[in-house]
Amino acid sequence: MKILTRVMNCFIVCSVMILPFQSGQAGSLPDFTSVVKKHGAAVVNISTKQHKKKSKTQFKLPQGMDIPEFPKDSPLGDLFKHFFHGEPGKQGSPNRRPQKSLGSGFVISDDGYIITNYHVVNDADEIIVRFTDRGEFEAKVIGFDKRSDIALLKIEAKGLPIIKLGSSKDLEVGEWVLAIGSPFGFDHSVTAGIVSAKGRSLPSDNYVPFIQTDVAINPGNSGGPLFNLDGEVVGVNAQIYSKIGGGGYMGLSFAIPIDVAMDVVKQLKTQGHVTRGWLGVLIQDVTRELAVTYGLSQPNGAVIAKVMENSPAAKAGLKVEDVIVSYNNNPVKNSSMLPPLVGITPVDSVVPVKVLRDGKYQVVNVLIGVLPSEKELKMGKTTPEVKNNSRLGMMVTNPSNEEREKLGIAVKNGVVVSKLSKDSIAGMAGIESGDVILKINGIAIKGVEHFSELLEKLPAEKYIRVFIQRKGRPTFIAMKMPK
Repeated sequence: MKILTRVMNCFIVCSVMILPFQSGQAGSLPDFTSVVKKHGAAVVNISTKQHKKKSKTQFKLPQGMDIPEFPKDSPLGDLFKHFFHGEPGKQGSPNRRPQKSLGSGFVISDDGYIITNYHVVNDADEIIVRFTDRGEFEAKVIGFDKRSDIALLKIEAKGLPIIKLGSSKDLEVGEWVLAIGSPFGFDHSVTAGIVSAKGRSLPSDNYVPFIQTDVAINPGNSGGPLFNLDGEVVGVNAQIYSKIGGGGYMGLSFAIPIDVAMDVVKQLKTQGHVTRGWLGVLIQDVTRELAVTYGLSQPNGAVIAKVMENSPAAKAGLKVEDVIVSYNNNPVKNSSMLPPLVGITPVDSVVPVKVLRDGKYQVVNVLIGVLPSEKELKMGKTTPEVKNNSRLGMMVTNPSNEEREKLGIAVKNGVVVSKLSKDSIAGMAGIESGDVILKINGIAIKGVEHFSELLEKLPAEKYIRVFIQRKGRPTFIAMKMPK
């Protein structure tokens, strides 16, 4: 009996000692249920169809085998048909069905604006958005930005559930995050993890400072939201790193910061396209060996390997071998940090760039230009464009000698309309992309800078006379200047 009493006392003491520990451990674990209940309805499944393109990859079921019967609306049925491009009872039958892709998205306004990835809806002929209540809508693409992999969709609906937006700037490494999406077509799957790193630069995406997480992301999660514990969206799930065939999850996931995504959305809504700041340099990391040659105690900064002709950097006086250590008062510890900083800089703003040159630090003020298109960069046509969206809603560029010959411009004046929003002031007046603007109110345009100066001086709500050349034919257009 004494022995039993001692055992019981020991059990009671041990229980008292263990229980608080267990309770404390359980209390420290995050609870995602409230986030899912409150915001899950604003996450959508996105499926697309491509009627024009045929799938390059074809799979066939073995002779005599058909795709099995699945319950109605089961994602497994779509998944089998997606991989085998067949129909029940028809062995093979490749390319008889439209090509499908699956992704995710989320609603940012109750009148139907939705964010997803560009690669989810790229080349789609039909886009279907499906909600948790199985309601479906056909969506149209308002605009997209290939460089950031963001697309803005719109459906005709009112009173929709919307996502609560946060800020990726406040996100900390080690913080819990949650993803909701449709991996492999399984609607509204919830996965969680932590922020592994911030400001990651990937080889093909120099202008996005990605958020790296260990949240389980798979094909179909693309375009879905990344939440923090407060239920705020802090990122758009976009990519995974995988060595597994077919792109299986390996613990490395990347999300586009929501601040970057919303800046893209704002520009797509207001001007129909996205502009980014441009410096015009090719850079590389300062290695430990290079640091020694520059007299640096440790590797730091981005060394300029090339300054592009007629670029903002060239005009400001930046030189090859300059080491950029600070941009707009933001430290540049390595080369991958610079492109995102330049990209988010407003065009036509002057920013201080601190460089190490000949053993001394100095500040060079640079007038930031507009990042040329990928095609222009590849062709070496890096003459900066001028953003004039504040007044006319279009962008113009100085034509190269080759373009002058092609367009039939006899004298060295005029600017070419490179991008234009149809619902802008210029678009509604009749200006088209590719037009050459030669004169305004009889004044010959000498280039993009002169064009910008003239626009600033023109009075509001007054008609102006624009002399253009379109496909070799001269034309006058009257345009009323906005307020």
